[in-house]
Amino acid sequence: MLIAQMTDIHIGFEPDARPEELNRIRFRATLDRLLKQPNTIDLLLLTGDLTDRGDRESFEKIAEMLAECPFPVRVLVGNHDSREELLRAFPDTPSEDGFIQYVIEQEGLRVLCLDSFEPGRHGGAFCERRAAWLSSQLNAHPDTPALIFMHHPPVVSGIDWMDPAPSENWIETFGRVVGGHDQILAIHCGHLHRPLHASFRDIPLGVTPSVAPLVSLDLREVDADRPDSRVLITTEPSTYALHRWEGGSLVTHYETVGNWNALAYYGPQLQPMMREMFADRETG
Repeated sequence: MLIAQMTDIHIGFEPDARPEELNRIRFRATLDRLLKQPNTIDLLLLTGDLTDRGDRESFEKIAEMLAECPFPVRVLVGNHDSREELLRAFPDTPSEDGFIQYVIEQEGLRVLCLDSFEPGRHGGAFCERRAAWLSSQLNAHPDTPALIFMHHPPVVSGIDWMDPAPSENWIETFGRVVGGHDQILAIHCGHLHRPLHASFRDIPLGVTPSVAPLVSLDLREVDADRPDSRVLITTEPSTYALHRWEGGSLVTHYETVGNWNALAYYGPQLQPMMREMFADRETG
């Protein structure tokens, strides 16, 4: 099973841009690469901030662009989105108890999609109602491998202006639920606009970089009262992730989208090398 992940597309950041806004151009290029890459995709997950303002027009634009996908597409809500407009644009999206949270079961894997959105808040949220739902899902299937997707990473990255406080209530609540559940293989998030590898309650955690422009890698503290002219946003390339589940093993790959070129092709001249590398597996 191959799960593609894109996150933080932010359609509508420049709604009046002519001829077309940068975020839509970046999303089209990323989607085009995903459709043309050589691997067979089983599922595409968009993990929040599909839009920048949560408006109907932006959701309609992104839904129209995704209509060409030959594989299932599922969406999660981010802090820039609107639950109501997301469900209007993607009416097949499951919801539970007022939250956009659901389970996808395929090939012996349970994909748990969580809602970490709270209107009016930039950071994450995970209330007791959401915690009860997740707890029931985990307790009901303790022996089935699970993969969690959510918008907000429950960790401190060191990028000060994007980070939560380590003791925020929602992080404590989420940690209480997932702690000790050995069937959780990994947690994958968005929101940070940068690649990140960490762990949370001894569970591997990854952040997929954004489709929209990335956040600068600056780990210095920020003083909200003293602007210091640091770089905040960059034009680094868009990225998507491929999460590969096969034979009980999960690995994640990331590919940037840009004007890179192929330097080698598998032709007869490389066949000896290929045979040698395969033979090496038998002697290792």
